[in-house]
Amino acid sequence: MTYTDFTFESLGDGIEICISDEHRFGTDAFLLADFSAARHKDICADLCTGSGIIALLLQKYYKPQKIYAVEIQEKAHDQLKISIERSKLDNLTPVLADLKEWRSEKELDLITCNPPYKINNTGAKNDSMAVSVARHEMLCTIDDVCAAAKANLKFGGRLCVCNRPERLCDIMTAMRKNGLEPKRLRTVHKNPECPPWLILVEGKKGAKPFIQIEKPLYVRSADGGNSEEMKRIYGLE
Repeated sequence: MTYTDFTFESLGDGIEICISDEHRFGTDAFLLADFSAARHKDICADLCTGSGIIALLLQKYYKPQKIYAVEIQEKAHDQLKISIERSKLDNLTPVLADLKEWRSEKELDLITCNPPYKINNTGAKNDSMAVSVARHEMLCTIDDVCAAAKANLKFGGRLCVCNRPERLCDIMTAMRKNGLEPKRLRTVHKNPECPPWLILVEGKKGAKPFIQIEKPLYVRSADGGNSEEMKRIYGLE
């Protein structure tokens, strides 16, 4: 199939990402990639990878040993293949699969996932089915994500997700149900006066109960521009 809406954006360090009308990316991808902080020795997977933005950011900033980028929608998968080819990356493997069925070749050290935020059959859906699948739990739920992490992570391996604050209880319940103990939580705010619009949560397979609540992350500075931390996360420093 030939697509006519592909455009390209540079992420720096020779990495380009292919984006389309349905499969783009936002600030949450940068926040999750930074929160997950992969190590060089890690074998990683990004589930619900979409355009592949988180996998590409992990490669740019952390250069882990291996990254699998798992996506069920063919167009998004094709976009990532183009991004990998243009960026000449040999340790990032695009996978067209249902995360509920996919199994990695080796046990993983880290899984990241920017999942659909909205429970299915709640809120208005987009006219585009592809966008609706990305936003609503039509093809996978947070419990499916945690079950996939349980199946693919090594003991002590980490699952890092982002979501809306109202889903926090669902995330922690799903993590514990699947043997992933919530270990870190960070809230993201526009500024100190605003409630959080995003949460970042890390669960660790087989860990004992104890959670660290990290300091809030503020996206904007007092003058309305990017905060110093966001400049670092965006690579603008």
